[in-house]
Amino acid sequence: MNEKKFETILTVGETVAVEFKQCSGSISADTYKTVCSFLNRYGGDIYLGIENNGTVAGVSQKAVPDVIKNFIKMVGNPEIISPTVYLAPEILEYDGRQVIRIHVPPSSEVHSYKKTIYDRVDDADVKVTATGQIAAMYIRKQNVFTEKNIYPYVREEHLRLDNLQRIRQMAVNRYKSHPWKNLTDAELLQSAGLFGTDMSTGEKGYNLAAVMLFGRDEVIRSIVPAYRTDAILRKINLNRYDDRLIVETNLVDSYELLMGFAQKHLWDKFFLDGDARVSLRDAIAREMLVNTLIHREFTSSYIARFVIEKNRMFVENANRATKNGPITPNDFEPNPKNPLISSFFRNIGLADELGSGVRNLYRYGLRYSGKDPELIDGDVFRIAVPLNDAYSFDEASSNMKIKRNIKRNIKRNIKRNIKRTDRALIEKTVLVYLGEHPEATQVDVAKAVGKSRRAVQDTIATLKDRKLLEREGARKNGRWIVKQ
Repeated sequence: MNEKKFETILTVGETVAVEFKQCSGSISADTYKTVCSFLNRYGGDIYLGIENNGTVAGVSQKAVPDVIKNFIKMVGNPEIISPTVYLAPEILEYDGRQVIRIHVPPSSEVHSYKKTIYDRVDDADVKVTATGQIAAMYIRKQNVFTEKNIYPYVREEHLRLDNLQRIRQMAVNRYKSHPWKNLTDAELLQSAGLFGTDMSTGEKGYNLAAVMLFGRDEVIRSIVPAYRTDAILRKINLNRYDDRLIVETNLVDSYELLMGFAQKHLWDKFFLDGDARVSLRDAIAREMLVNTLIHREFTSSYIARFVIEKNRMFVENANRATKNGPITPNDFEPNPKNPLISSFFRNIGLADELGSGVRNLYRYGLRYSGKDPELIDGDVFRIAVPLNDAYSFDEASSNMKIKRNIKRNIKRNIKRNIKRTDRALIEKTVLVYLGEHPEATQVDVAKAVGKSRRAVQDTIATLKDRKLLEREGARKNGRWIVKQ
């Protein structure tokens, strides 16, 4: 690591992937908590010999070999870190002091420190005890998508295949020559990846994606008993709710029910995008609901919610996180949580290309309420969109144009007034000077008032036209007569 990069790390301070630890001669116990939390999250770097504020105190040169030896021994002890890991500390030299850097990669296992699981949240090591949180960590560590899990005992009678004709029509409405148009029911399901083979076990059958998209309600409850989306209106009765809708059916019907709830309780403000009218309400609700339906982790016990309040609306759902923190259009990487379900929704026109949802939320959210939305990635994914019933994008745009015109006119008038004031001052100065020096030439006047000869000529011509100045006698031997 070069010195410039190291100084940048010191300036930024502790983050979700950087931890500073004091270490005069021995390693503190909380260092191993950080090792555990880094292993369970995204990995990171621990720097021994640096105080919390970024001051480099260093590790005693004599103690460095023993510190490294003891550290390697501890992380290899199953009573301390389980499962055990091998980490290779690195010695850094900075400003005459020695710092020990320990790089901790993300692990495919869930680790514990002294039989307690820790997770990394911002710059803190947090003890995890809730069963749901621990389950979410195991889900995050999996290398397969749970939507692909095969359920060999699911048969056609367990699915709502009567919905397939409607699905075909939705696909054709988006693409006139969509290949699903002429496929049989079985071919369509295979084409969408909803019927397949588990290559690790050889089992054939419908997968979880098929159950979530076409399963009968009782079948969905049997396979994912915690699945539901709770839609709540909470504007007047803040302790309970003003309206509520519990949705536990297949994803396509869930989308339509939740969109109806949004359309019932949200203003549909007028907005023109070019020459076409766009429903900001529908565009925003669509992105929020599509995300919470198709990008969630269905095996989690966390119940998804869609909540409308007076000043905001938000959705939150269990998530298979790849990072932790806010998402913006300039700082996000599209990452499909359920690629089969996502592709299915794109085929029937209820979702766009991966990544467009973030851009649409920021674009339409600002025009709907005057403020940007918030998207937070983590084990629970959240989208919050501010609400302001009194805000109008058209009115705000009109007011901005008026303000810009006012500012432009003020600047223009100021310039005009400055020119007028400057012109009047020059005229007065010329009259005073010629009153005291009636035989002065135009060159003399230009030098006296600090202007060009051409400016003085124009000023004298104006004064003569206004009968404030006269010339008496010849050009060379004449004199000026100031009338006023």
